Amino acid sequence: MKKIKCIIVDDEPLAVSLLGNYVEKIPFLELVFSSENPIEALEFIQKNEADLVFLDIQMPELTGINFMKIVGDKMKYILTTAYSEYALEGYEHNVIDYLLKPISFDRFNKSVLKAQERFPLEETKELNHFFVKSSGQQHRINFNEILYVESIKDYVNIKTQAQEYIVLETLKSLENQLPQNFTRVHKSFILNVNEIKSLGSKKIILNSGHEVPIGDMYKSNLLEKLK
Repeated sequence: MKKIKCIIVDDEPLAVSLLGNYVEKIPFLELVFSSENPIEALEFIQKNEADLVFLDIQMPELTGINFMKIVGDKMKYILTTAYSEYALEGYEHNVIDYLLKPISFDRFNKSVLKAQERFPLEETKELNHFFVKSSGQQHRINFNEILYVESIKDYVNIKTQAQEYIVLETLKSLENQLPQNFTRVHKSFILNVNEIKSLGSKKIILNSGHEVPIGDMYKSNLLEKLK
């Protein structure tokens, strides 16, 4: 999976720290630079590659609007601001979304999913693994080892042949990262169809003996994949 290289520019240290923590939780984002000084950020962009800027609008040395005018279409932007009236002006530039402070992780996650759609990412099906953060560590998981993925409130449980990984992630975001042999079979479950042993009216039995529920609205799509 190709990662979106992003930078954070905000004159508030706590905002920089918060956004940095949020970025670490998103598998397809890579933080390459952060600063409270927009001039430093401009110098970084001139010498390095980056894709996306989390950009504060109200900064004393250089406003976010002027920052975007200088950098132009070389970058895409998600604006971070305490002032909602700036949103419309921001959309005149290459802006994907704006985040109104204080920023919750849920709102941040929705914004970066929107950003992900704007970048040409490598096809996940060409890869055989991905990395997830669980229990404070990065883990490499091979796709063919995954039995199913279950949504548990704000987390997902990735069940493999050997163990489970609890990850702060949405089921929808994870679904976009998995190859073609994975499909949603229930509002809370994504299944590796290669692991299906038998299919009933209400549940699916896997080769491992695990049982996964199946929702009525997902049956036709599953049967199509099984063909």
